[in-house]
Parts: sequence; C-alpha cells; structure tokens
Amino acid sequence: MGVLASEMGWPSYQVSAVERWRGDEHANQEDCIAEEAPIALMYNGEPHVVMLATPLDLEDFALGFSLTENIVASPREVESVRIYRRAEGIEVRLRIPEARCANAAEKGRNLAGRTGCGLCGARTLQQAMRRPAPVGRGVEVSSQELERALGELSDHQRLNRITGAVHAAAWAVPGQGIRSVREDIGRHNALDKLIGGLARRDIDFATGFVLVTSRASYEMVQKCASVGIGFLAAISAPTGLAVRLAEDTGVTLVGFARGENHVVYANPQRLLHGQA
Repeated sequence: MGVLASEMGWPSYQVSAVERWRGDEHANQEDCIAEEAPIALMYNGEPHVVMLATPLDLEDFALGFSLTENIVASPREVESVRIYRRAEGIEVRLRIPEARCANAAEKGRNLAGRTGCGLCGARTLQQAMRRPAPVGRGVEVSSQELERALGELSDHQRLNRITGAVHAAAWAVPGQGIRSVREDIGRHNALDKLIGGLARRDIDFATGFVLVTSRASYEMVQKCASVGIGFLAAISAPTGLAVRLAEDTGVTLVGFARGENHVVYANPQRLLHGQA
C-alpha cells in the first residue's frame, strides 16, 4: 500500500554540524535533528488537509486520522493508500467510498495544520468541538501496571533517543506491557499513528490503554474516545476542556503520570490501586 517516505529519500531526522557550548568551552560536533514535512492528505483525488508531521508510519497516520476525524467508520472503508514524494512535501492519497468522500468534503479542512495543533483546519466550532459517543466499559488497569508501562516507555522511543524532539503515543495491555509505540513531532500525530497502526492489525481498542508523552489536551481525549479507547494517561497536565470531555465520554483521564505518581482527573473506576 504505497512506499514509506523514508525509502523515498525523506528521512525522519538529519545530521547537522553544530557548535556545542558548555559555559566558555565549546566543541564542533554533529547533532541529530528531527525532521518535519508537509503531509497532504487527499481523499479520492481531492485535497483535504496539510499537516506538518514526522515522515514515518504515514499509512498508520492516514488511517488513524481518517478514523479519529470520523471520515471513515472502520479501516475496511479505506480501500487503498498511496504515498508520493513531491518537491514541496509528501502526498498521501486515500481511496474511500464516495459517500464517505462527500462527508470529508463537508468538513472543509483544506487548511494547513501546524505541528502542535490538533484542531487546525476546522472551519466551524461544531467541527472543532465534536463530541464522540461515550466509550464502553473498557479495561481495568492496576496502578502497578501503569507504573510498569511508564517505566518501559523510554526504551521504545527510538527516534526521541536520537533527536530529543519527538512525542510518543504507546499502547499497553495489562499483563503484557507496552505492545506498540508511534512517534511524531506532533503529539496528536503520534496518537493518530498509533490508532491507525492498531486498527490495521484489528486490535480491540477496549483491551488496552494509551500513554502519551505530552499534555492531555482536548483533541487527545477526543481522538481516544472517537475509537472507543477508555483510558488515557499523560506524563504532563490535562486541560480543563480535556477533563470535561473525558467526564462526558467516560474516558479515564490520568495526568502527571511519572514513576509512582499520577493524578486521576476523570472516571477513576478503571484505575485500581493496591492491586498488582
């Protein structure tokens, strides 16, 4: 289903000469710098949105974005994905049912999305503040399981170890630890990539939980709830809007998850304390 952008000569990072200073001392060295590229998503030949993202796992990104933005209802509706290198960036062309393509056109997201923005391109408040249906019962997670997954996370962040500049979204399953990780310069892109990768493997979203190396903003909760993920833990703080959406959709929202410490902001029933 297409060619990885990195195989087309667009790597996920570049090596550059730098001048590194420590106080009055300096050295000429090389440093690895994370790449970001304009990624144009097109449905049935029509442009939809341009996002700045790390040029890795673009099929996962395209599918995850399509699911979390409610452009398609299931992975089976994405008939094909083709990836093309262009002079200005990368095109990802998806083929979906015509009825779904009309739905995408109505959303009108034909604007650029910045790296740090998950709602860029939405033309109306109704589009931006879309509220998914409540999630199901979901998975129960012990505090020990959450702590173990947090301890594993850095070992899975290959690109961040090289560049120190990208976010990660991880899928963990109780009793199994972290099963999948995706990285991107944008936190919401990393989550879309993770969701797309899980959907391509037909993973049941009710069987695990998500960890993100970022704050838990509104669109992060929105994306999880839209596919039925009922547990989201972030290493940083949530926003008030994210907490309210988590409460409304039934998502367990955990913030400041670091080592043994965490704060539960919404729906604490899935996080079990004192149980291994």
